[in-house]
Amino acid sequence: MKVSRIRQATPVAGSRIVGFGAYQPSTVVTSEETAKRFGRTGEWVRGRTGIVSLRKASEAETVQEMAVAAGRQALGNAGLDVSRVGLVIVASCSAARPMPDVASEVAYRIGARTAGAFDLNAACAGFCYALTVAADVVRNGSADYVLVVGTERMTAWVDPADLGTSIIFGDGAGAAVVGPSTEPGIGPVVWGSDGQGADLIRIPDFTHGMHMEGQAVFRWATTEVHPIALAACERAGVKPGQLAAIVPHQANLRIIHAMAKKIGAPDAVVAQDVVRSGNTSAASIPLALQRLIEAKAVERDSLALLVGFGAGLSYAAQVVTLP
Repeated sequence: MKVSRIRQATPVAGSRIVGFGAYQPSTVVTSEETAKRFGRTGEWVRGRTGIVSLRKASEAETVQEMAVAAGRQALGNAGLDVSRVGLVIVASCSAARPMPDVASEVAYRIGARTAGAFDLNAACAGFCYALTVAADVVRNGSADYVLVVGTERMTAWVDPADLGTSIIFGDGAGAAVVGPSTEPGIGPVVWGSDGQGADLIRIPDFTHGMHMEGQAVFRWATTEVHPIALAACERAGVKPGQLAAIVPHQANLRIIHAMAKKIGAPDAVVAQDVVRSGNTSAASIPLALQRLIEAKAVERDSLALLVGFGAGLSYAAQVVTLP
């Protein structure tokens, strides 16, 4: 009896990011404005979070709208025709509806109408998770190019009466195009989760706002996450001193500073987009990367360490070569 075999798609040597894009709402909410609701001062907010301002989406600026805008910019910056996109992945934890998925609408609206599409929810680690999937898809030959978008409308899920979340979370979208490369440009991921702490950041149901155990999350992020970042460097064969940038999830400036110090890369630029954007969950890492690139704070082909962490408690880290 003849045994049939599946034909293997032609794999490529590596994959890398070839372009970034971003979108932020025009409405700016200052720390003074958020603090006033609770009888506090802007200085009080800045001292605890580092946040000077955040962005708030209008009713028209849905997660889909922001994702489309960021995705189009990423494709333009990559110089890539949308017909070459074989897969769209949207990382988000703040979509207004459970289905249909955000990614299918985004793919259709940007013109990638035959591309595969799906959503991924790993909260604030979502972009790193989606980037890992995209890298593997391209290397395996299942798609030539993948559009990865982190898009969040976190202010829609925040209880305005909750001090711990109202002063932190903002809205926006960031995107990256992943394509083939002659050598690896997205390093091996180190990822995982600690479900024992899953309830530390939660939305109980569709009728209640977000709840976060801020002090417990702070302790976890400042003690448990930096070893993951260092392990990602080791797996990529990169020493911290070789990094041009460290881009943690933009949760809180105090967390960012503590993590960067423990990673030990004194010459690396540390992304601090949280100061002007707030915590945008899955959108925070690509938004921060796009800002670094626009400011010319990093050079092409330099190395950046990405570190995502948040609800779940999910985490992921990888080293990437910048476009």
